[in-house]
Amino acid sequence: MLRYILKRTAYIIVLFLIISFLMYSLYNLIPSDPARSEVEPMRNMLKPAEYEALYKQTRLELGLDDPLPWRYARWMGFVPDRFGDFNGIVQGNFGYSNFFKKPVIDIIPEPMKFTVLINIFITIFALGITIPLGIKIAVKKDTTLDRSVQVFSVLGYSIPIHIIGLVFIFLFAVILRWFPVMGMKTPGSNFTGWAAVKDFIYHITLPVIVLVFASLGSMTRYVRSAMLDALSMDYVRTARAKGVREKVVIYSHAWRNALLPVITLIIGWFLGIFGGSTITESTFSLNGMGRLNIQSLTNKDYELALAIQLFYISIALVGRLLTDLSYGFVDPRVRITK
Repeated sequence: MLRYILKRTAYIIVLFLIISFLMYSLYNLIPSDPARSEVEPMRNMLKPAEYEALYKQTRLELGLDDPLPWRYARWMGFVPDRFGDFNGIVQGNFGYSNFFKKPVIDIIPEPMKFTVLINIFITIFALGITIPLGIKIAVKKDTTLDRSVQVFSVLGYSIPIHIIGLVFIFLFAVILRWFPVMGMKTPGSNFTGWAAVKDFIYHITLPVIVLVFASLGSMTRYVRSAMLDALSMDYVRTARAKGVREKVVIYSHAWRNALLPVITLIIGWFLGIFGGSTITESTFSLNGMGRLNIQSLTNKDYELALAIQLFYISIALVGRLLTDLSYGFVDPRVRITK
């Protein structure tokens, strides 16, 4: 097991370097000039010759005239900068935000904490609904309950998440007035302690409901399909013929074997939530990684955008490792020792 983890970790590191280089190269193809943006406010205060000299000096300081591979290596912290210091991603320096006027490492923690926290809540709530419901409708195949759930799951799967968000805002915020339309806290409030926690939960309830509802369709159908395949196997018929209780057949025999493909869905779906939360965070004005990503791209703050993309890449790669490791724990037939 340890050898396998080390091997996959090395594979993830290599893949991360390849993807990060491609991302860095793509962002460098965008027609922009950080040096020009930095010295432009001083154009009217300097003579043309002084302005051009300052511009060339700024390009030299930023290393914009160096070859792309060398700039990438310096950005990652593999080679020293012009001062002889190693100061890149490896050392914890994710760059400087031209829009927020502060280091990227000081901007990301709060949005990252919020996005991870809200997606953990969504995962718990969604799995608590979809797994029991998927098992139930698989056991009750072709009944009224099964057909009804399938109809609603198709609707939930087909409707884009931003449409679901607008419908829920109109229903729960405009008509019923149960929840606020946007924000993470009451404007002008100075709550502390438990009052601040309750106010925060009150404001994120509607976005969580939207994301959970949007995820129910695909997950329920997938759990139902996996359970139907497991229930049609010979070992299930044998267990029933031997007089094993139905609950034992369903939850011990069938569900244990149906769980293997479902694990891939659960981890992949959890990672995919971050893409859906980008739209939801923007719709509800939540200070998360998705909204921050859109802001960075809109404001041409490319160092911040690159750092956010590295966050998504890291989650995807680690998720693949967790998926492979989970197979060995769920299915004893799978051995990941090589």
